[in-house]
Amino acid sequence: QVQLLESGGGSVPAGGSLRLSCEISANIGGVITAVGWYRQAPGKQRDLVAGIATDGNVKYSDSVKGRFTITRDGLYNSQTVWLQMNNLKIDDTAIYYCKAESGCTNYWGQGTQVTVHS
Repeated sequence: QVQLLESGGGSVPAGGSLRLSCEISANIGGVITAVGWYRQAPGKQRDLVAGIATDGNVKYSDSVKGRFTITRDGLYNSQTVWLQMNNLKIDDTAIYYCKAESGCTNYWGQGTQVTVHS
Protein backbone atom coordinates (compact mmCIF):
# COMPACT_ATOMS: atom_id res chain seq x y z
CA GLN A 1 0.00 0.00 0.00
CA VAL A 2 1.32 3.42 -0.99
CA GLN A 3 -0.10 6.71 0.20
CA LEU A 4 0.72 10.03 -1.44
CA LEU A 5 -0.76 13.01 0.35
CA GLU A 6 -0.52 16.23 -1.61
CA SER A 7 -1.13 19.70 -0.28
CA GLY A 8 -0.24 23.31 -0.90
CA GLY A 9 -2.26 24.22 -3.94
CA GLY A 10 -4.26 27.40 -4.17
CA SER A 11 -4.97 30.56 -6.10
CA VAL A 12 -2.32 33.25 -6.42
CA PRO A 13 -1.70 36.26 -8.63
CA ALA A 14 0.88 36.09 -11.37
CA GLY A 15 4.34 36.53 -9.91
CA GLY A 16 3.36 34.86 -6.68
CA SER A 17 4.65 31.69 -5.06
CA LEU A 18 3.29 28.41 -3.80
CA ARG A 19 4.88 25.39 -2.19
CA LEU A 20 3.42 21.98 -2.88
CA SER A 21 4.03 19.04 -0.60
CA CYS A 22 3.80 15.32 -1.30
CA GLU A 23 4.04 13.09 1.75
CA ILE A 24 4.83 9.51 0.74
CA SER A 25 4.33 6.44 2.87
CA ALA A 26 4.79 3.01 1.32
CA ASN A 27 4.33 -0.45 2.74
CA ILE A 28 5.22 -2.57 -0.27
CA GLY A 29 7.69 -5.25 -1.27
CA GLY A 30 9.79 -2.84 -3.28
CA VAL A 31 11.16 0.61 -2.65
CA ILE A 32 10.12 3.99 -3.92
CA THR A 33 12.82 5.39 -6.15
CA ALA A 34 12.12 8.43 -8.30
CA VAL A 35 9.44 10.93 -7.38
CA GLY A 36 8.05 13.52 -9.73
CA TRP A 37 5.60 16.35 -9.93
CA TYR A 38 3.37 16.42 -12.99
CA ARG A 39 0.67 18.80 -14.07
CA GLN A 40 -2.35 18.66 -16.28
CA ALA A 41 -4.20 21.68 -17.60
CA PRO A 42 -7.74 21.35 -18.99
CA GLY A 43 -7.70 19.70 -22.39
CA LYS A 44 -4.00 18.94 -22.22
CA GLN A 45 -1.93 15.89 -21.40
CA ARG A 46 -0.24 15.32 -18.10
CA ASP A 47 3.39 16.41 -18.29
CA LEU A 48 6.41 16.17 -16.04
CA VAL A 49 7.25 19.39 -14.22
CA ALA A 50 10.10 18.26 -11.98
CA GLY A 51 11.57 15.00 -10.76
CA ILE A 52 14.06 13.82 -8.18
CA ALA A 53 15.85 10.50 -8.21
CA THR A 54 17.13 8.40 -5.34
CA ASP A 55 20.66 9.71 -5.88
CA GLY A 56 19.40 13.26 -5.66
CA ASN A 57 19.58 14.09 -9.35
CA VAL A 58 16.85 16.49 -10.35
CA LYS A 59 15.31 17.45 -13.65
CA TYR A 60 12.91 20.15 -14.72
CA SER A 61 10.80 20.91 -17.71
CA ASP A 62 12.12 23.83 -19.72
CA SER A 63 9.08 25.90 -18.89
CA VAL A 64 9.80 25.92 -15.15
CA LYS A 65 13.59 25.95 -15.01
CA GLY A 66 14.83 28.76 -12.80
CA ARG A 67 11.40 29.21 -11.20
CA PHE A 68 10.57 25.86 -9.58
CA THR A 69 12.68 23.85 -7.18
CA ILE A 70 12.11 20.24 -6.12
CA THR A 71 13.50 19.06 -2.79
CA ARG A 72 13.12 16.03 -0.58
CA ASP A 73 13.29 15.03 3.05
CA GLY A 74 13.69 11.32 3.75
CA LEU A 75 14.23 8.54 1.26
CA TYR A 76 12.67 5.46 -0.26
CA ASN A 77 9.39 4.45 1.35
CA SER A 78 9.07 7.34 3.78
CA GLN A 79 9.75 10.76 2.33
CA THR A 80 8.27 14.13 1.66
CA VAL A 81 8.88 15.89 -1.61
CA TRP A 82 8.26 19.59 -2.05
CA LEU A 83 7.87 21.71 -5.12
CA GLN A 84 8.66 25.36 -4.52
CA MET A 85 7.09 27.42 -7.26
CA ASN A 86 8.16 31.03 -7.67
CA ASN A 87 7.30 33.72 -10.19
CA LEU A 88 4.17 31.84 -11.14
CA LYS A 89 2.63 32.50 -14.52
CA ILE A 90 -0.92 32.13 -15.71
CA ASP A 91 0.23 29.21 -17.88
CA ASP A 92 1.22 27.34 -14.71
CA THR A 93 -2.46 26.91 -13.89
CA ALA A 94 -3.18 23.18 -13.72
CA ILE A 95 -3.83 20.28 -11.42
CA TYR A 96 -0.50 19.16 -10.00
CA TYR A 97 0.07 15.49 -9.26
CA CYS A 98 2.79 13.71 -7.35
CA LYS A 99 4.02 10.41 -8.73
CA ALA A 100 6.17 7.83 -7.00
CA GLU A 101 7.89 5.04 -8.86
CA SER A 102 8.72 1.57 -7.62
CA GLY A 103 10.14 -0.65 -10.30
CA CYS A 104 7.65 -0.64 -13.14
CA THR A 105 4.77 0.56 -10.97
CA ASN A 106 3.68 4.18 -10.67
CA TYR A 107 1.66 5.53 -7.80
CA TRP A 108 -0.23 8.80 -8.14
CA GLY A 109 -1.56 11.29 -5.66
CA GLN A 110 -5.03 12.76 -5.87
CA GLY A 111 -3.82 16.06 -7.32
CA THR A 112 -3.91 19.60 -6.05
CA GLN A 113 -5.23 22.58 -7.98
CA VAL A 114 -2.94 25.51 -8.72
CA THR A 115 -4.58 28.59 -10.19
CA VAL A 116 -2.59 31.64 -11.23
CA HIS A 117 -4.66 34.72 -12.03
CA SER A 118 -3.87 38.15 -13.43
